[in-house]
Amino acid sequence: MIKVLLACVSASFAFLLVGCAATGDAPSNTAASRAPAIFRGDSGLPASLEDIASQSARSPAVLLGENHGHPLGLATAADLFDRVLAKAPSASLALEFIERDSQPALDDYLAGLIDEPTFRTITRRTDSNYPPGHRAMVERAKSAGRPVLAANAPRVYVRLARTQGYERLATLTPEQRRLFRVPPQLATGRYRDDFENIMNSMKPDAKPSPERTAQIDAMFRSQQVWDWTMGESVARLVAAGATPAVLVVGRFHIDHRGGTVQAFEQLSPGSRALTVTFVDAWSDRLRDEDKGLADFVVYVGPSPSLN
Repeated sequence: MIKVLLACVSASFAFLLVGCAATGDAPSNTAASRAPAIFRGDSGLPASLEDIASQSARSPAVLLGENHGHPLGLATAADLFDRVLAKAPSASLALEFIERDSQPALDDYLAGLIDEPTFRTITRRTDSNYPPGHRAMVERAKSAGRPVLAANAPRVYVRLARTQGYERLATLTPEQRRLFRVPPQLATGRYRDDFENIMNSMKPDAKPSPERTAQIDAMFRSQQVWDWTMGESVARLVAAGATPAVLVVGRFHIDHRGGTVQAFEQLSPGSRALTVTFVDAWSDRLRDEDKGLADFVVYVGPSPSLN
C-alpha cells in the first residue's frame, strides 16, 4: 500500500501528496499493447468503460483518481470523458493540476479569446503539468462548449496553511480567500492514518516526538486545503447543473473515499460521488488489497517512468 501511495507524491512539493476475468475497452487514442482491465470495486465483477460512462451519466460527480503522467491511464481517462459527454451533454470538467488563479486565462481559452500557446504561457502549462491526456479532456470540453474549472488552491495558500495555520488564511482579503477553501474540521480515520503512514515512510529514521507529530499535522493542514478546495470546485459545478462534474485528481485524494470525496459530499449533502481509480499495475482480477478502493478499479500497468 505504501508503495502505491508513494507514487502519488508530488516531485515539486515533496512533503505533500498531490494529488495515485474480462477486460474493459481499450482507449481509442493509445497504442497500448494491453488493454486496461476494469473491475467493480465492491464485487470484483468485470466492467467496461461503457459501464463506467453509463453510471457516470447518472451521478452528480465523478472523481477520477490518476497516477500523474501515466500515459495509458490518462489516455483511458480521456476516452472515458468522451464517453461521459456523449451520454451526458451537460457534463463538466475540473482539473487538480490547474489552480484557481488561472481560471480567467482558462476561460479566455475556452471562449476562443486567446490561442493555446498564449493559454499555456499565461498558466505555465508544460508537458509535465499538462500531459496529453489532460489536454485531450480540455479540448473535448472546449469543442462541446462545456465548462472547465481550475479546481485547486494556489500553492502560496497551501504553503501558508502549513507554515502559519488556518488562522493566518482567515486574515486574508475576500479576493484572496475565494481562491481556496479551509475545512471546518480535519479528517480522521483511514485517510488521516494513510497520510501519516506515507509521511513516516519518507523519513523512516525519524523518531516519534511531539515535534514530528506537529510537522505531520502541519502538512495535513495543507493536504486538506487541497481536498476542500477541489471538493468545493466540484460542488459548485454540481450546484450549477453542470453534471456530472468530472474531477481529474491524484488517486490518493479519492482512494477509499478519501479527503476530496469527503469534502465534496459534505459540501453537497445528499450527493454521492462516483469514484474511479487507475492502478499502476496489471491484474486479471480485482486484487484483495484493492477491494473497496473505488467504485471502479482500472488496472493500467506500471508507469513507464518507473520501469
